[in-house]
Amino acid sequence: MRLPTQSGVPALAPPATAPTCAAPTVEEARLDRAAPQEILRRSGFDAAAPRFARELAAAHSRTAAQRVVRRHGRALWQDAVGRAQGRGPAGGDLSPDDDRPLYWARLSLTRALGAWQPSFPLGEAGRAALLDRLEWTSRGHDTVLPPVAEGVGRILVTGFDPFRLDADVRRSNPSGAAALALHGVTLSTARGPARVAAVVFPVRWADFTRGSVERALRPWFRPGPHRVDLFATVSQGRDGRFDLERFNGAWRGGLPDNAGVPATGPVPVPYDNEPPQWTTTGLPYRAVAAAGTGPFPVYDRTEVTELPAGAGVPVVSDRGPTPGSAARAGGGGDYLSNEIAYRATLLRDELGLPAPGGHVHTPLLHFGPGNTDPATGTVTDPAFVADRLAITAQIRAILTAAAGA
Repeated sequence: MRLPTQSGVPALAPPATAPTCAAPTVEEARLDRAAPQEILRRSGFDAAAPRFARELAAAHSRTAAQRVVRRHGRALWQDAVGRAQGRGPAGGDLSPDDDRPLYWARLSLTRALGAWQPSFPLGEAGRAALLDRLEWTSRGHDTVLPPVAEGVGRILVTGFDPFRLDADVRRSNPSGAAALALHGVTLSTARGPARVAAVVFPVRWADFTRGSVERALRPWFRPGPHRVDLFATVSQGRDGRFDLERFNGAWRGGLPDNAGVPATGPVPVPYDNEPPQWTTTGLPYRAVAAAGTGPFPVYDRTEVTELPAGAGVPVVSDRGPTPGSAARAGGGGDYLSNEIAYRATLLRDELGLPAPGGHVHTPLLHFGPGNTDPATGTVTDPAFVADRLAITAQIRAILTAAAGA
């Protein structure tokens, strides 16, 4: 499996005889199924990989290849944001709010990069560096929005790729859809206007282990012109409800990620000191839960699973962690939703960010009646689109209420 090299983590030394190309990853192999190909075709994003491959083939130096990768990664992100907000690219009849074209198009580009045979020495480490650049740019992580005017707030939102695709490869993720719909948008809040910046993360343990969350969020959390006034990590959660997760735990529960890789154990964070077992949201959860933000109820969720001090068996507590306990699941569970919330709030505390922030779990996104069988169903339907649009609209309202509280 090819993995992006993250800042601060030494790259693996290439083998003595570096391969001329890389085998497709588990995620890339899913591209060959009918649904991803239909999503690409019906969105107009099916042309992205052939264009990229042609320009990459014409790159005869590492510097030229870096320029090609950067340009196409940024263009893919910009096209996905533009499409979600009613601006191009032209072509296709898939609903513009759909997050899946970005995911599958990115994989088509990474697979093309893996298959590319350069005319110059590159090696495994060089290809990994290009892959890292492609992942980074196509997720909006290097996007620099113009500084806001005085009196305009700054909000950062994170979303995720679709996941659990072996169960249903058609799946969408409303957190990713909301990120695309809200990036660069200015909200009108009770405290004045606030502009949103958004990024999307992979559903892969290895990227988090290599520090991708800290690398992406640090520029927004440290002092400077882009320091945020509010942040929200967002992911898909439970059926029929939004949850504002009060507590985040330092534990991985073992579920496989999009690469088919499980991970169990303490969350590995890049700090010298022993990290805390728990972090806490800074979102104004009571005000948001009471704000009437949309059709789905919003809950302040305090449940955790902990190993109490001196105990050997985990227990569930609906009032948050008890003193001295070890984490086994935060309010957001023990998967990457919990982990991004833990890492973001831990980074907030490390940098002393004086801004509210925490995790928002969206309702599950459903296909319509009669379209639930992935073997026979269609890639979209009116109920599916309406559900995703309603969730995005309520995320926007939740951010507006939180910023104004």
